[in-house]
Amino acid sequence: MTQGMQLEGKTALITGAGRPRGIGQALARASLAPGAEVVLSELAGVTRAGGERARALVDHAAGRMRYAEANVCDPSDAHGIVETAVAHFGGLDILINNAGVGRGSPDFMELTEEDWTSSIAVNLHGTATMCTAAMDRLRQSSSACIINVASLSGLGAIPHIPACYTASKFAVVGLTKQIALQLAPENIRVNAICPGSVRTDMMEVAMDAIAEAEGIDTAQAEALEASTIALGRVAEPDEIGKLAVFLASENASYITGEAMVASGGMYNGL
Repeated sequence: MTQGMQLEGKTALITGAGRPRGIGQALARASLAPGAEVVLSELAGVTRAGGERARALVDHAAGRMRYAEANVCDPSDAHGIVETAVAHFGGLDILINNAGVGRGSPDFMELTEEDWTSSIAVNLHGTATMCTAAMDRLRQSSSACIINVASLSGLGAIPHIPACYTASKFAVVGLTKQIALQLAPENIRVNAICPGSVRTDMMEVAMDAIAEAEGIDTAQAEALEASTIALGRVAEPDEIGKLAVFLASENASYITGEAMVASGGMYNGL
């Protein structure tokens, strides 16, 4: 690990870390490697397996990690997990807003009110709520940053993606840029990560939707997805974790207000 990538002495709070094959737990593993102390959070009851995996990470981290259940849309819960970081590790330096939902039909006219409400509530409002809850503590850090996990869908329309998801992730990118502009004079950097296809539980749902829309099986849907990526494969969650560590590190000290794409050259990204 190069000097500029070290996170020793820093505390990171990562939301949406309750899925065993999700980006959140990959972010946690990646943050631990360069020395950060980490608080993971997830909505109560998301997955039993995810919670068990998160607690196993906590045990493995030997005192450098805590796991807490919280609803990022609830200001009280949001403040609670921020204070968990402060109570256990003395402060907060890095906020990674990873909590999100992907739901709804790819057909705009089939989207329900609940699809829209949930997408905006979690993906956008939850991110904003966490930023608000963490702000006082981040301002006490000498090198604070916020990283919002958006999506390649937050930069352009992609076939078979629900409009409510695309719209909410566009909003996350916009929120990122506006907060970055406001906080730049305080030396708090704010960036977004925009992953393409990542091998997660959410990707399985997307593959099922593509298979249904195209009249093919899931394996063929995965092959079709890979054919749209210049590198010829989907990302592993740990590859997104490495990008987050870079953005949190001193190596990214002059980067703010950016939406960093990690898509392997998907669609017209090159």
